[in-house]
Amino acid sequence: MTVWTIFWEFLKIGCFSFGGGYGAIPLIRECVISKGWGDEAMVGNIVAVSESTPGPIAVNAATYVGSRQAGVAGAAAATLGVILPAFAIMLLVAAFLNAWLKKRGVQAAFNGIRPCLMGVILSTGVCMAFTAVLGEWSAPDFQPVSLGLLLALVAVSLAFWKVKKREISPIALIVVAAVLGIVLY
Repeated sequence: MTVWTIFWEFLKIGCFSFGGGYGAIPLIRECVISKGWGDEAMVGNIVAVSESTPGPIAVNAATYVGSRQAGVAGAAAATLGVILPAFAIMLLVAAFLNAWLKKRGVQAAFNGIRPCLMGVILSTGVCMAFTAVLGEWSAPDFQPVSLGLLLALVAVSLAFWKVKKREISPIALIVVAAVLGIVLY
C-alpha cells in the first residue's frame, strides 16, 4: 500500500462526491470495500467515528481510513486528496460566483444532481441499516437489538418532528444511540 494510492483514491472521491460529506459516504464505502481496506462493518465504524468527531464527515472518514492504512502519512494523503478538489473548485467559484450561479445550465445541472444525490444517500443509508440489523450480506446474522435500536431512534425522531415541528439535533441522536449501545451491548 502506497501513500500515493491512498491520495489518488481520495482525490477521486473528492472530485465526484457532491452534496457534502454524506454524498461522499457511498464513494468511500465502495473504495474501502473494493480495495480490501475493510468490510461493511468497518464502513459502519468509519461513518460512526466520522459523524461523532468534529469536522466534515468526508474529511474525518478520509483521515480515519488513511491512518488505518498507512499511519500519519496515509492520513495526510487521504485528507489532502479529499479536500483538494473542493478547495480548487471554491477558488474558481469565488472568482466567478455571481455570474456563474445565474446561468441556466448551472441551475439545470444542480436540479439534476439533487435528486440523484438524495437517491445515493438513501440507498447507502438503507444498505447500512440492513447491515446493522442483518449483519454482513454474505453471512446474514439477524441482530434484534440493532433493529430495536434503529426503530427506537426513528420513533424518537418522528415524535420530535411531530411535537416540535423541527428535526431533532443529530448530536442528541448520537448521544442517545451511544448510551443505548453501551447499555444494550
